[in-house]
Amino acid sequence: MDVELLAAPFDPLQSLTAWQASLRVRRPCIGAAEAHFIGRVRPVAADGAPLEALEIEHYPGMTERQIAAISQALALDYGVAAVLVRHRVGRLKPDEPIVVVAVTADRRGPALHCCQELLERLKHEAPFWKREWVNGCGNWVAGNTPL
Repeated sequence: MDVELLAAPFDPLQSLTAWQASLRVRRPCIGAAEAHFIGRVRPVAADGAPLEALEIEHYPGMTERQIAAISQALALDYGVAAVLVRHRVGRLKPDEPIVVVAVTADRRGPALHCCQELLERLKHEAPFWKREWVNGCGNWVAGNTPL
Protein backbone atom coordinates (compact mmCIF):
# COMPACT_ATOMS: atom_id res chain seq x y z
CA MET A 1 0.00 0.00 0.00
CA ASP A 2 1.36 3.37 -1.02
CA VAL A 3 -0.63 6.13 0.71
CA GLU A 4 0.31 9.79 0.97
CA LEU A 5 -1.52 13.00 1.84
CA LEU A 6 -0.15 16.09 0.10
CA ALA A 7 -0.42 19.71 1.19
CA ALA A 8 0.94 21.07 -2.10
CA PRO A 9 -0.35 20.68 -5.66
CA PHE A 10 0.80 17.52 -7.43
CA ASP A 11 0.82 16.02 -10.90
CA PRO A 12 -1.25 12.81 -10.78
CA LEU A 13 0.32 11.41 -13.95
CA GLN A 14 3.78 11.96 -12.54
CA SER A 15 2.68 10.16 -9.35
CA LEU A 16 1.41 7.23 -11.42
CA THR A 17 4.61 7.06 -13.46
CA ALA A 18 6.79 7.03 -10.33
CA TRP A 19 4.59 4.37 -8.69
CA GLN A 20 4.71 2.15 -11.80
CA ALA A 21 8.50 2.49 -11.99
CA SER A 22 8.90 1.55 -8.32
CA LEU A 23 6.67 -1.49 -8.81
CA ARG A 24 8.76 -2.70 -11.76
CA VAL A 25 11.93 -2.45 -9.66
CA ARG A 26 10.49 -4.14 -6.56
CA ARG A 27 8.25 -6.72 -8.26
CA PRO A 28 8.84 -6.99 -12.03
CA CYS A 29 5.82 -9.26 -12.72
CA ILE A 30 3.33 -7.62 -10.38
CA GLY A 31 0.20 -7.52 -12.51
CA ALA A 32 -1.28 -7.48 -15.97
CA ALA A 33 -3.98 -4.86 -15.39
CA GLU A 34 -4.18 -1.44 -13.79
CA ALA A 35 -7.16 0.75 -12.93
CA HIS A 36 -6.66 4.49 -12.32
CA PHE A 37 -8.84 7.36 -11.20
CA ILE A 38 -7.99 11.06 -11.01
CA GLY A 39 -10.41 13.37 -9.19
CA ARG A 40 -10.35 17.15 -9.63
CA VAL A 41 -12.05 20.08 -7.89
CA ARG A 42 -15.34 20.97 -9.56
CA PRO A 43 -15.73 24.59 -10.75
CA VAL A 44 -19.06 25.04 -8.94
CA ALA A 45 -20.21 24.68 -5.35
CA ALA A 46 -23.03 22.39 -4.26
CA ASP A 47 -25.51 25.24 -4.78
CA GLY A 48 -24.27 25.88 -8.34
CA ALA A 49 -22.35 29.09 -7.53
CA PRO A 50 -18.86 29.54 -9.00
CA LEU A 51 -16.36 27.97 -6.59
CA GLU A 52 -13.31 29.98 -5.50
CA ALA A 53 -11.67 27.15 -3.59
CA LEU A 54 -12.25 23.85 -1.82
CA GLU A 55 -10.60 23.44 1.55
CA ILE A 56 -9.93 19.90 2.77
CA GLU A 57 -9.07 19.31 6.41
CA HIS A 58 -8.04 16.01 7.92
CA TYR A 59 -6.97 14.39 11.16
CA PRO A 60 -3.17 13.95 10.69
CA GLY A 61 -1.95 10.43 11.31
CA MET A 62 -5.44 9.01 11.72
CA THR A 63 -6.41 9.80 8.12
CA GLU A 64 -3.35 8.07 6.66
CA ARG A 65 -3.88 5.01 8.89
CA GLN A 66 -7.56 4.81 7.92
CA ILE A 67 -6.78 5.04 4.19
CA ALA A 68 -4.03 2.41 4.53
CA ALA A 69 -6.39 0.09 6.43
CA ILE A 70 -9.13 0.50 3.81
CA SER A 71 -6.61 -0.11 1.01
CA GLN A 72 -5.18 -3.19 2.72
CA ALA A 73 -8.61 -4.71 3.36
CA LEU A 74 -9.77 -4.14 -0.22
CA ALA A 75 -6.49 -5.46 -1.64
CA LEU A 76 -7.09 -8.70 0.27
CA ASP A 77 -10.79 -8.85 -0.69
CA TYR A 78 -10.10 -8.39 -4.40
CA GLY A 79 -6.73 -10.13 -4.54
CA VAL A 80 -4.93 -7.13 -6.03
CA ALA A 81 -1.16 -6.77 -5.97
CA ALA A 82 -0.65 -3.07 -5.21
CA VAL A 83 -2.57 0.11 -4.39
CA LEU A 84 -1.61 3.78 -4.72
CA VAL A 85 -3.48 6.67 -3.07
CA ARG A 86 -2.38 10.29 -3.26
CA HIS A 87 -4.85 12.75 -1.72
CA ARG A 88 -4.62 16.52 -1.32
CA VAL A 89 -5.35 18.43 1.84
CA GLY A 90 -5.47 22.19 2.32
CA ARG A 91 -6.90 24.80 -0.01
CA LEU A 92 -7.43 23.77 -3.65
CA LYS A 93 -8.60 25.74 -6.66
CA PRO A 94 -11.07 24.52 -9.28
CA ASP A 95 -9.62 21.91 -11.65
CA GLU A 96 -6.72 21.05 -9.31
CA PRO A 97 -6.26 17.32 -8.70
CA ILE A 98 -7.63 16.13 -5.36
CA VAL A 99 -6.92 12.42 -5.57
CA VAL A 100 -5.29 9.77 -7.66
CA VAL A 101 -6.02 6.11 -6.98
CA ALA A 102 -4.37 3.25 -8.82
CA VAL A 103 -4.72 -0.49 -8.42
CA THR A 104 -2.79 -3.27 -10.12
CA ALA A 105 -3.95 -6.86 -10.35
CA ASP A 106 -3.60 -9.93 -12.53
CA ARG A 107 -6.96 -9.20 -14.23
CA ARG A 108 -8.93 -6.06 -15.08
CA GLY A 109 -12.06 -7.05 -13.11
CA PRO A 110 -10.43 -7.08 -9.68
CA ALA A 111 -8.43 -3.93 -10.51
CA LEU A 112 -11.50 -1.98 -11.67
CA HIS A 113 -13.80 -3.14 -8.86
CA CYS A 114 -11.19 -2.52 -6.16
CA CYS A 115 -10.46 0.96 -7.53
CA GLN A 116 -14.14 1.90 -7.56
CA GLU A 117 -14.84 0.58 -4.06
CA LEU A 118 -11.70 2.24 -2.70
CA LEU A 119 -12.86 5.61 -4.04
CA GLU A 120 -16.29 5.24 -2.47
CA ARG A 121 -14.83 4.20 0.87
CA LEU A 122 -12.40 7.13 0.80
CA LYS A 123 -15.32 9.51 0.30
CA HIS A 124 -17.40 8.03 3.10
CA GLU A 125 -14.95 6.60 5.65
CA ALA A 126 -11.72 8.60 5.58
CA PRO A 127 -11.69 11.46 8.11
CA PHE A 128 -11.75 14.44 5.73
CA TRP A 129 -13.81 17.61 6.12
CA LYS A 130 -14.53 19.87 3.14
CA ARG A 131 -15.36 23.55 3.02
CA GLU A 132 -16.47 25.31 -0.16
CA TRP A 133 -15.44 28.94 -0.63
CA VAL A 134 -17.80 31.19 -2.60
CA ASN A 135 -17.61 35.01 -2.58
CA GLY A 136 -15.13 34.93 0.29
CA CYS A 137 -17.41 32.84 2.53
CA GLY A 138 -16.66 29.26 3.53
CA ASN A 139 -19.44 26.70 3.99
CA TRP A 140 -18.81 23.22 5.31
CA VAL A 141 -19.99 20.44 3.00
CA ALA A 142 -22.62 18.40 4.83
CA GLY A 143 -22.37 15.20 2.77
CA ASN A 144 -20.52 13.57 -0.07
CA THR A 145 -21.60 13.53 -3.68
CA PRO A 146 -23.24 10.34 -4.90
CA LEU A 147 -21.52 7.89 -7.21
